[in-house]
Amino acid sequence: MNDILVKVQNMSKSFGGLKAIDNCSIEIKRNSITGIIGPNGSGKSTLFNLITGNLKPDEGHIFYNGSDITNQEPFELFNLGILRTFQIAHEFSNLTVIENLMMVPGNQLGENLITSIFLRDNFRKQENEIKEKAFEVLKFLKIDHLINEKAGNLSGGQKKLLELARTMMVDAKIVFLDEVGAGVNKSLLKEISDSILKLYEERKYTFCIIEHDIDFITRLCDPVIVLAEGKVLFEGTAREVKENNEVINSYLGKNY
Repeated sequence: MNDILVKVQNMSKSFGGLKAIDNCSIEIKRNSITGIIGPNGSGKSTLFNLITGNLKPDEGHIFYNGSDITNQEPFELFNLGILRTFQIAHEFSNLTVIENLMMVPGNQLGENLITSIFLRDNFRKQENEIKEKAFEVLKFLKIDHLINEKAGNLSGGQKKLLELARTMMVDAKIVFLDEVGAGVNKSLLKEISDSILKLYEERKYTFCIIEHDIDFITRLCDPVIVLAEGKVLFEGTAREVKENNEVINSYLGKNY
């Protein structure tokens, strides 16, 4: 089996006269936690949006499991197990936590009026199975005490855990986490990192993480990719990144 799960090859994307991604190439290994860091405007979120189909590249290709997935739509990539979270959580604020999770799986019988009426027993059985899975996911992430809480009432960190929970409701192969630590207090950030490690170790998840918190990146990620001006500036272990002069000068600062 190919060790490379996702490969970005010579990717470029411009917005007007600004080149956000400039002939960028990266590889994400299967069953790894890859970190992506860099200064604001370095192209991190744009790269995520290109890989997950939210943007279309001007040039270059994206490969998943060896197959070219360039220009596929987000729902098609979702069905392949390519999922992402956002810096600002996208929850259904008026639904409860468990209802948010039950919305995730596709092709539910209840989505069709005819099948929900004439295949009512099948519909109820499927709904109960999804509900049971949702409860197991919440228990795995240790947030089952929030099961009936409205998602809009959750703290920033709890919303990030809810987004992580949503990735567990389908057969995720790789999860792209965009600034999972943004606006999250340190104690809850540790819970999030513990959950990511647990998914990686016990369920063999592959993660790619954008994050500014270097301690968070250091604890979780190997390798770490540093972007600057839409290009890969450096790639290595967290320790190598923190000792690299180019990274220090362009991002971390001399007083780090």
